[in-house]
Amino acid sequence: MKQIKKNKPVYDLEERTFIFAKDVRLFVKTLPKTLANFEDAKQVVKSSGSVGANYLEANEALSKKDLLMRIKISRKEAKESKY
Repeated sequence: MKQIKKNKPVYDLEERTFIFAKDVRLFVKTLPKTLANFEDAKQVVKSSGSVGANYLEANEALSKKDLLMRIKISRKEAKESKY
């Protein structure tokens, strides 16, 4: 987390979620080519990319309710990726 004037944090989640998705893809490329790894890799690539995609959609939300729903979906995808 970066700091700006008056110690207000900058969360830069768009950049961080993009880096996360990219790092997951780079990691997946290092895994042995087994059927189990192939299936798990497909899922983690999808969920890791969805974290950032849903965060971007949240930033374009039409209402506060829409914003909160997109953030919750993004958080859910992050948890799935972690699992």
